[in-house]
Amino acid sequence: MDAYDIFKKLTKGLKFNNKLLGPKIESHLPKVPKNEPEPLDELLDEEIIYNSEDDHSSGSEHEDTAENGFELLQGVKIGPKKKKRKIKERSEELKNKLKVQEENHFRNQHGIRVVGRHIPAALPDFSILIDHYQVSEAFVNTIKDCGYAEPTPIQRQVLTCMLENRQILACAPTGSGKTAAFLIPILHMLGAPQGGPRALILCPTRELAKQIYREALRLSASTNLRCSVVNKIQESKIKERESTIKKSDIVISTPNRLCYLLNIENINITLDKVKWLIVDEADKMFEGSAEQDSDFRQQLEQIMTRCGGRERRMAMFSATHTPAVGKWCRHNLRGLINITVGQRNAATDLVDQELLYCGNESGKLVAFRQLVQQGLKPPVLVFVQSKDRAKQLFKELIYDGINVDVIHADRTQTQGRRKTRYGLVRMPGRMGCVQLARTKNLHGNVGPSGSAKALTVPSERSDGTQRYQRHEMSI
Repeated sequence: MDAYDIFKKLTKGLKFNNKLLGPKIESHLPKVPKNEPEPLDELLDEEIIYNSEDDHSSGSEHEDTAENGFELLQGVKIGPKKKKRKIKERSEELKNKLKVQEENHFRNQHGIRVVGRHIPAALPDFSILIDHYQVSEAFVNTIKDCGYAEPTPIQRQVLTCMLENRQILACAPTGSGKTAAFLIPILHMLGAPQGGPRALILCPTRELAKQIYREALRLSASTNLRCSVVNKIQESKIKERESTIKKSDIVISTPNRLCYLLNIENINITLDKVKWLIVDEADKMFEGSAEQDSDFRQQLEQIMTRCGGRERRMAMFSATHTPAVGKWCRHNLRGLINITVGQRNAATDLVDQELLYCGNESGKLVAFRQLVQQGLKPPVLVFVQSKDRAKQLFKELIYDGINVDVIHADRTQTQGRRKTRYGLVRMPGRMGCVQLARTKNLHGNVGPSGSAKALTVPSERSDGTQRYQRHEMSI
């Protein structure tokens, strides 16, 4: 019998004061020789109780022992209890990370790039709107009847963001479904009709305003919401226009016409109930000279102040991304989400492009006549830089036996609509047609065209991108 066994028998049943001994307890215990094995079985049968006299005073000591554990004898250590909360937190973090990875993978498959905080998941199918966002089944069926069997890439991300009242800046090619992307959530969130406009849509031209109006009528067929477009502001019809706007839930207009109505003294149009302010073709709004840009900014600020209210949200859409639009949105929109589909300001893959060096201005006319002689398939849409150049080219081509017409700002609205509708479509008995136009005068659907020609290099990259995106949409 050695001294170690004697100490065990003497101390059996005794209570040690952990406060008095503390970490020095190991110094009072005899050390086990290295050569002899450790009697683990006997230690498990015996009970050594450590009791604390004052639990409140030794709270810090309990925390240390709970975290690191303590060693009874050399080689025998009692570890801390496993913390189930940390395990649960780690499992939830892993689930969230996996969820974010799946959402990013889904966006990458559809070419969606998103920048922002707390971004909602993209929409896999329209049926999800019924379960997650309480959209009526009749409205979803109306969306599908309008030709949207599945959401387009821009619609997948914009719908969820707007339904959660997030302010966005969306950039997607022309013809990708941007109009339906902002009309669908607006029609759902407005619900039943009320007095006064609650959604305001701004666009650069009246042709685009009418195009949005026609799309809004199609999508709102299953609802009782009223839509109106501000297209005539003659003095004789101002009162009529005022009553129409007051009865409408969605108002579509150009900024200049709307500001003109707001500034008339006898007209009382209130925009206090506006919940959504949409700016379509924002890149065209901010482009141009410094005076034109400042005029639009002043008009936009005037409209925003009239809308007022903390509940008002704003969404801007464009076909190309310009630094001016991005900078304005970052400074004026809180919690902004930047959505981009495809590559920014990239040329479309569905249109073949070719660059011809002509030497001078007269060489352009010779090159175009050679293209006609080589068998240029009509109808053809020709872009020029100014209306004066369009008139000059029109006079030159009209004597070559080509059915040619021109669209520019000097033409009336009825003439421009008639030329666009009938000039770009091959009619019976007409061998061919060439349409001359400026890019700024074509912001609506121009009808099918066989090819598009630009006799001058666009002054801005966004201008050329929109030319060919419009042509791609009309093929």
